[in-house]
Amino acid sequence: MLPLQTVTEFRVQVLHSAAALPKRRVGLIANRSHQDDPLSALVQLLSGSQAAIAFLNIEFVVVGRTLDAICKHGLDALCPAIERFPYGREGGLMKLVSRVVDEDPLRAVDAVIYLIDPVDPSSVFPEAVALKRQCVIHQKPFLSTLASAQEWLELQACLLGKVADPALDARFQLEQEGIALIAHDALKPAMLTLAEKHFAVLDRFACRYATGTTGGLLNQTASRLKATEAAAWVHPYRSGPLGGDAQLAELVLERKIRRILFLEDPHVARQHEADIQLLERAARTVTDFALVISEASEADRYLHALSLRSASA
Repeated sequence: MLPLQTVTEFRVQVLHSAAALPKRRVGLIANRSHQDDPLSALVQLLSGSQAAIAFLNIEFVVVGRTLDAICKHGLDALCPAIERFPYGREGGLMKLVSRVVDEDPLRAVDAVIYLIDPVDPSSVFPEAVALKRQCVIHQKPFLSTLASAQEWLELQACLLGKVADPALDARFQLEQEGIALIAHDALKPAMLTLAEKHFAVLDRFACRYATGTTGGLLNQTASRLKATEAAAWVHPYRSGPLGGDAQLAELVLERKIRRILFLEDPHVARQHEADIQLLERAARTVTDFALVISEASEADRYLHALSLRSASA
């Protein structure tokens, strides 16, 4: 099923791309509710992003049943290079965690797309939690919503010279968008550095939101950079442990916040872990709309790419 172009045309594009860019290895898995329907998140991702996938010369490392679904929908032509992993019950997701940390570039994955259904119990299995944590530790994109995977593919391709996809222009009209800026204590300095470095693109957003102390620090930074009082540059909510994450989750569900930069410290125990998961769960509930970025270096690359792509929207 190739709604945008024929299989032959697509394979010509793949061959042209393969000669231009080195192969990128991306882990791919989707919970069952994101696989089976002809309009599932998996189908929307592969069919809607086929040009970016070809341009980036991606080799997917696909876990068990997800590859079965790809073949069932006739989308295997969109994934000409595939390494199949076992089904999840046979350790496929565990093997994918290992490939995130692998030092061999021929085996390691460069990013992970895990389309998560927030009510699927397997999404909180230890291997699923470890997959995200190791992506954060090893500074690799962990893309758990349809929107995050689509946007990452688009931004990576545009950075390397691909013409922007006009079908995605609306989501890059930042003057109509909201963004959340959150950081754990050890990473608040990194958030302030990001805000200062990428102030121009962040300043374009219609609304900026934050929790507790981070919001106050960002407003101080904005006042200094603007050389004027900017106490309301970020709208601060309660601190995370006191419910700020839950307040922001409601805005995500109402589609008032599309992008969440949540710089997590994966090396400390977090007493309000449930609140953190609540915010991520909200993003996954509106999978076609919201995205979460959890690591500082990836957020830096993301904001740079976002600045360039939004300028052409």
